[in-house]
Parts: sequence; structure tokens; C-alpha cells
Amino acid sequence: MSRNEARPVAERLRDAGYQVVFAGGAVRDRLLGRCEGDVDIATSATPGQVMALFEKTIPVGESFGVIKVVHRGEVYDVATFRTDVGGADGRHPESVQAATLEDDVLRRDFTINGLVEDPFTGEVFDWVGGQADLAAGVVRAIGDPAERFEEDSLRLLRGVRFASCLGFELEPETASAMRAGAEGLRRIALERVREELFKMLASGGRRRAVELLDETALLPLVLPEISAMHGVEQPPEYHPEGDVWIHTLLALEGLGPEPVSPELALGTLLHDVGKPPTFRVGEDRIRFDGHVDLGAEMADAICERLRLSRDSRRHVVALVKDHLQFMNVPNMRSSTLRRFMAQDHFEDLMLLYRADCGASHGQLSALPTIDAMRAQLAEEALVPPPLVQGIDILAMGVAPGPRVGELLRAVEDRQLEGDLVDREAALIWLRESLTEERGPGS
Repeated sequence: MSRNEARPVAERLRDAGYQVVFAGGAVRDRLLGRCEGDVDIATSATPGQVMALFEKTIPVGESFGVIKVVHRGEVYDVATFRTDVGGADGRHPESVQAATLEDDVLRRDFTINGLVEDPFTGEVFDWVGGQADLAAGVVRAIGDPAERFEEDSLRLLRGVRFASCLGFELEPETASAMRAGAEGLRRIALERVREELFKMLASGGRRRAVELLDETALLPLVLPEISAMHGVEQPPEYHPEGDVWIHTLLALEGLGPEPVSPELALGTLLHDVGKPPTFRVGEDRIRFDGHVDLGAEMADAICERLRLSRDSRRHVVALVKDHLQFMNVPNMRSSTLRRFMAQDHFEDLMLLYRADCGASHGQLSALPTIDAMRAQLAEEALVPPPLVQGIDILAMGVAPGPRVGELLRAVEDRQLEGDLVDREAALIWLRESLTEERGPGS
């Protein structure tokens, strides 16, 4: 929601005598001239006072001073100024205490997120040097960086995300504390790790994100299979760019500067994940026998580990499994090509293909065949409705079983090849094929 939409909530708090500010990322992004995300509201009102002031509230974070306020169909996070007390598990504090606005700012993660704004005048309040760090393009922890990361180890990933998405540098002491505290990431729920990983990979700074994960010693904890790509050589005639690590970074960059789906980004990151364990030097050149099938299995295990949804997991695994199919496209039968192009993940697969080739030899040999098929079909569906159904085949005396499916597939093949154009022709072909199959006198 925008500032204008959030302002009536702030007005009600102010009119009731409470101090209120806009806080966090929305303030940062406005100062950077970027598209603003959701506006967070911080106030001196206690959770109970917030709930008493608004007709509809959701106390999901009441113990930590956060109330969701529903106003005019929108949901706003309203947080009480607070300081965190205790919490040695690296995930959340033992409790929170009411505090001043300045104290509330000092418990936040990074200086660029420690800016607050008057909702009515736009004046920005800065107790942590956040505006200077915005101008310098620096991600710096507030106060002692080791303490900030010990309080919540997810901040390790957030630091990488902010630096890569904004195109900023990690302040040296902050980066050093991230490396020293990297093991704390093991205490964070994998669902939270996945969400941070998805955000950084989906952004245009995805290559830099992976480089920073590597530089801060976080990558072996999040994706050790990607760390294993370092130094894995490739045949120079196919990969003049270098080893599997360099190729993967270039492929990520090749997806372009715009945001993409997290599934496409993760599929690109994992497309050669099977190469390190299958590396061998053959008599003629370096080989990675079976790396696609193994890579798909590894990608599936990684997706399961990161708690991806079933649909997201299938999408990522399909990208890894099918990314080399393009080398077969020029020689595919029309029916095979049409089925290949009709898959749900094909458009993302095309983007991966372009990025993969652009990161190596640069040859997009499959494109002319695919473009010709698209031009040939125009408005026609890649896989049109079937001309016959199983009941038609059963009516011809074929017993229920696998043979029915085989015949349906055979009819569809000829339909996609253009040999059968209507139902009548398909039924004639089926009868003739079955007569020939059964022999004379059948």
C-alpha cells in the first residue's frame, strides 16, 4: 500500500495523542527514488491501545509489539516502539519492552533501514547515519554488527539481499562479522532462508547475490552444492568462459537486469548442479556423463530441503532436467517438438536456454526451428484437442489396458505431424491399423 493509503491509519494514532512514524524499507526506497513497498507504521501506542483504537485488528505479533490493522480493506503492520530483551537462539528475542523512538531505531538491523519519516511532513529522522550510507551505497549494521547478527541470524541473508538488490557494497566490519557469524544461519528455519534466497535470486542482482553469499561464507551453509562448482573445469571448446562456477554466474547474469520468477532463477542456478559429482577426464576431453539426470535428482532434493511448494519444486526440477533438450530440437519430429513447446515451463526454459548459451559458446541453434514452428502454427494450439478418445478404441474391440494409451498416442502423433486432420480420418486410420495388426480375416 502507498503512503497516501497508510496515512489515515497514522492520522488516527496521532489524533489519539500517540507518536507515529513511517519506518523501514519504504523510507529507504523513497529516498532512493525506487518503487516503494509496503509502508510499516511505528508508534508509541501499546498493542492494547492500538487494538482499542481500530475496529478490526489481528494480534498475530502482539507479544512482540506488532498488531495488524485492517483499514478500508488493506492490512497494515503497526509496531510499538520497543527494545528486544534476551534471545540467545539467533532467531527472536525472549521478550520486548516499550521504548522511545530512538531506542526502537537502534535495535534495527542496518542503517539504511533505520530511517523513519513523519507521515504528514515527510521529514526524515536519522540517528544512525542511514542517509549517508544510502548516498555512499553501503550496507552497514547498526551498532556492533556481531551483536546484530547474534540477535537474529537471518540478518546475515538480509545483508546480502540488500547489497545485491540495491547494488550496494557491504561495509567491511559488517562483512567481517557476517563471515564470523555465518554458522548462526543453521539456527534459522529453512522456510525463512528460502524466502530470503528467493528474493535475492529473483532480483536483477542475482549474480552479485551468489558472489556475496560465497564471499561471506554463507553459501556452503545455504547451498553447498553450488560451492562445489568452484574449480570444476569444463571442455574449453564448449565452455571458453571457464569453470562451472563462472559459467553459472554468467548464466544468472544472462537472465537480464529485470526481476524474474524465483523458480527460473533457482533453476538457472541449479542447471549444472550435477556436473561436480560427475566430472571426469576422458580419453578425448572432460566429460560429465549423466549430469542432467543426476542434476535433476539433486535439484529435487534441494527444493525439498528448502521447503518449496509442490508446484515450484516441479518447475525447478523440470528446468534442470530439460535444459539440454534444445540440442535435439533441429532433429525433432513435429509431434515431439510441439509437445516440448507445449509444456508449462517452456517459456522459462527458453530464457534459461538463452542464458545458458550466452554464458558459454553463444550458439542458439534451436531458435530457427522453434521460430518456424511458432510461425507455422500462428493461432493454432501447440497440442490441439484430441481427435479420438479411449471409448472409440474400446468400441473397435481393443481390450482395456496399455494398448489403448499406445493407440491414442499414435493418433496424436499423426495429428501433430499433420497427417490426420479430423475425427473421421483418425477413425479410418485406427480401423485400418487394427485390421493390419490382427491380420487377414479379422
